[in-house]
Amino acid sequence: MEKLIFFVLVIPILAFVLYLGGSAIMKGFKAKEKNKSEDNHDEDLNDLKSSENLSDELMKLNELLQSGALTQEEFDKAKKKLLDN
Repeated sequence: MEKLIFFVLVIPILAFVLYLGGSAIMKGFKAKEKNKSEDNHDEDLNDLKSSENLSDELMKLNELLQSGALTQEEFDKAKKKLLDN
């Protein structure tokens, strides 16, 4: 009789603990994947912003060249410096 009571109480408790552990592990995996995808998205935005900044800077340099504020040699040096960074 004692064994029956023991198994009737222990098995559901053990199953519940295993369920809680499994669900916690799965939530952790899902959060990790979500965080990874957000990081990738942030890197893509940073790349886009840096390319926009680069093109803006090149356009400004071109405008300075066209207006005569820069010589062709100064423009080439500044452009090379921008593209190397």
